[in-house]
Amino acid sequence: MAVIEGMSEPNPSTAIKVWDPLVRVLHWGLATAFAVAYATGEEIMSVHEVAGYAILVIVSLRLVWGFIGTPYARFADFVRGPGAVRGYLRSLVAGHPEHYVGHNPAGGWMIMALLGGVAVTAVTGILADQSGVSHGTFEELHEVAANGMLLLVLGHIAGVIVGSLAHRENLVRAMITGRKKG
Repeated sequence: MAVIEGMSEPNPSTAIKVWDPLVRVLHWGLATAFAVAYATGEEIMSVHEVAGYAILVIVSLRLVWGFIGTPYARFADFVRGPGAVRGYLRSLVAGHPEHYVGHNPAGGWMIMALLGGVAVTAVTGILADQSGVSHGTFEELHEVAANGMLLLVLGHIAGVIVGSLAHRENLVRAMITGRKKG
């Protein structure tokens, strides 16, 4: 079930458990909730709102888990400074990407951008719905944030494809099974 021909599967004897079940459920739950919210934005407001509240719950749980969760789930494992991100991206462009068991530094920044972006999108949606003051402003901010999130999601997907090819491992499967080559 390789996504791309020639991509190696993790050897069961050397593959390690990287992403725990909670990280994986929250990841796919967030992806689903965002897709539902984006698709129903102007059409089915009751579904759109439920998806928005689900996003806030998922982000809240992920933030807590980022501090107290399993080692590879913790922000301290994958959120690194700009120098580490530049170094990783340089190694990627040079064709010899540094391998990280968990998320690489660029992926770490993308995770933080995605979590922050969906939180802003959800909060501005609530404010647009609840606020009597500057109602239109929050609606506009909500729409801009949602479209910005779509760009981040597309960037995330592109990064997963590039990372899968560069490291010759199926990162989508790893986020389903939790196992990755060590």
